[in-house]
Amino acid sequence: MIKIKRLLLFGSINCFIICPVTAQKTYYKPQKISALQKKNEIIPGADQTYFYIDYLKGKNIGMVINQTSVIGKTLTLSVDSLVELGISVKKIFGPEHGFRGNASNGADVNSTIDEATHIPVISLYGNKHFKPTPEDLKGIDLMIFDIQDVGARFYTYLSTLQYVMEACAENNIELMILDRPNPNGFYVDGPVLDTAYRSFIGLNPIPIVHGLTIGEYAQMINGEGWLKNHVKCKLKIIKAANYKHSAVYKLPVNPSPNLNTDKSVILYPSVCLFEGTTLSLGRGTMFPFEQIGHPTLAGKYTYSFKPVSIPGMSEDPPQKDKVCYGIDLKAYDTYFIRAGKELNLSWLITLYKAFPDKQHFFNAYFTKLAGTDKLQKQIEAGESEKEIRNSWEPALSHYKMIRKKYLLYP
Repeated sequence: MIKIKRLLLFGSINCFIICPVTAQKTYYKPQKISALQKKNEIIPGADQTYFYIDYLKGKNIGMVINQTSVIGKTLTLSVDSLVELGISVKKIFGPEHGFRGNASNGADVNSTIDEATHIPVISLYGNKHFKPTPEDLKGIDLMIFDIQDVGARFYTYLSTLQYVMEACAENNIELMILDRPNPNGFYVDGPVLDTAYRSFIGLNPIPIVHGLTIGEYAQMINGEGWLKNHVKCKLKIIKAANYKHSAVYKLPVNPSPNLNTDKSVILYPSVCLFEGTTLSLGRGTMFPFEQIGHPTLAGKYTYSFKPVSIPGMSEDPPQKDKVCYGIDLKAYDTYFIRAGKELNLSWLITLYKAFPDKQHFFNAYFTKLAGTDKLQKQIEAGESEKEIRNSWEPALSHYKMIRKKYLLYP
């Protein structure tokens, strides 16, 4: 009776573990969905403890996690849940914004000891320590990667995944990915990265909106030989149940301090390009990525906001303590992005045209965000959105064909 109850608690449909991309796939027999779960409810991989708990027993585990690594309706951190179930978690690895997700964008994060579990926390976003060292991985039998992504190439968790995969491959450690839905997984768009501009906000030739889950992207990294010396990482992927790329998925936890609403998550791939300009995109307010402006646009726009220092979100935001004038996106209907399945370039083009000091509109960061030096030149030359989009081909269509090989979800 106990085993049956346990099965009903954790069982769900369409769940299986995927072995390395180069190996044969192993499927778990689908289980009946619990009566406690809504029909066709999307269930992240981490929530399906039944499918991987036995595999973790007797192993020393390392976990790459942050505040999004939660399980169940109570939003319990996965590390707390696994420790409670008797799993030997030896080390926690934290990405940008830290293990608890309370560090500002770009801030160095120091290694520490987690107060709740007393497990050592190793920062993978501090002092250029992006890749776990052999010493970091000493004594680890299996690594778990469980972080919510938002579907944009410049969101740094993709780079953390790649460096972790590389370290695991080099040290013969298996990586288990507890897969989660991509809230921007319903489309693919943007210029494909020119590898001459590789950086921590873009390592591989993928577009700005890549249309993959973390599990799918991990398979692409392996399959396309993107790890150093073309090594392969041994993968196990616990799929999200009932997920489709077309699905609307609202995140249960803010993925980072400045993505604090569902709307900001959908706007992020388009609005983040303004990080490469002198304009404010709302950092230093409670609505980052939902407003764009600059002090010199007074008179051209009536909407205004004032960025200030907000500890844990943005201590030193662009245009701090200055009244900025520009565009209010808080009332923008993100249906247009979902229906059009395209980045919004009109905001960037329009604000560039309105900006009085065009020589100082862009900064050096823009090329890294765009992944190419062409986009800035095209906007400065006054090219239309259609002309800019046409220039993304044939690379964008070629990427879409590659992407199909690694899809785990329809």
